[in-house]
Amino acid sequence: MRQKISQARRLVVKVGSALVTNNGAGLAIDFLAELARQIALLRESGHEVLLVSSGAIAAGMQRLAWTTRPHAMHELQAAAAVGQMGLAQAYETCFTQYGLKTAQILLTHEDLTDRLRYLNARSTLTTLISLGVVPIINENDTVVTDEIKFGDNDTLGALVANLVEAEALVILTDQAGLYTADPRKDASATLVAEHRADDPALETMAGGAGSRIAKGGMLTKVRAAQRAARSGAHTLIASGREADVLPRLARGEALGTLLLAGATPLAARKQWLADHLQLAGSLILDDGAVKALSSGRSLLPIGVTAVEGDFERGEAVACRTSDGREIARGLVNYSSPEARRIARKPSGEIEAILGYVDEPELIHRNNLVLR
Repeated sequence: MRQKISQARRLVVKVGSALVTNNGAGLAIDFLAELARQIALLRESGHEVLLVSSGAIAAGMQRLAWTTRPHAMHELQAAAAVGQMGLAQAYETCFTQYGLKTAQILLTHEDLTDRLRYLNARSTLTTLISLGVVPIINENDTVVTDEIKFGDNDTLGALVANLVEAEALVILTDQAGLYTADPRKDASATLVAEHRADDPALETMAGGAGSRIAKGGMLTKVRAAQRAARSGAHTLIASGREADVLPRLARGEALGTLLLAGATPLAARKQWLADHLQLAGSLILDDGAVKALSSGRSLLPIGVTAVEGDFERGEAVACRTSDGREIARGLVNYSSPEARRIARKPSGEIEAILGYVDEPELIHRNNLVLR
């Protein structure tokens, strides 16, 4: 089963505040440099890596000489704003040593639940990956409210895994993994090596809360694994202080706790597209486009003969034959007025017609499911 991690083409790695800030003592530059080295090794071995990093609020607390996490929302947001500057600078310096470019991406959970912003975020991240850049993602703590109070970056890591269709989510923490009980309180507790992510018993094992620096605890990691599993990604929880932890995991070594998804990423994503989206309109296809979709290809503008309804980029639309039969549905890359203008036109003419080009497809095959 550990080969599921080593075989993953695309990985999301999440690191927590305790590791990034050395338990609140300030940015752990040595750890960040070591993390950059390990991610560079993963990329050399053919893996695509996105990094979700906590630490902005904790780093800001250190810069502002605050010893305890504040409760006032404006103080938390101020700490995040101060800390994010140092966090981004430190990562940039560390990754540059290995010839890697980085990009700072600040998201809120709302960005990944709104369909338009979801597609925009997805396009940005996949473009960065294709350019060989390592995206470094954090929650936009300077503007969110409830996310600071109740949220956590474990959940954000799971949402990003779904967003980019990652096969695996690796959560690095200051613990060896998930135990059958809290090892600090129960001497008989043992490490869980492998388990199904959807087993409700995992939440009982996890329990507990975070530290004075980090908001999340093992329970948030288990719940993130459950969320990631629903999009088909396996989750590995391991200690970020284990020597060479990422390369060893990528080689299939039995470290930490592996929580297995019950479906492949693509199958789970297609299920989400098929069952959970209301349709905002329809695209009428010619016979060539019907055949292309049936063979697993994307929908190009040239294959669309008519556009029905009013919709925005990112909304779900039906793909129909000339006699009205629905053959597929998916998330559209252009609004209905734009789709009408580029229908029956080659993708190479999109920019000339609209003045810009977002994607060459009206619906990418990863955002489309056959009916």
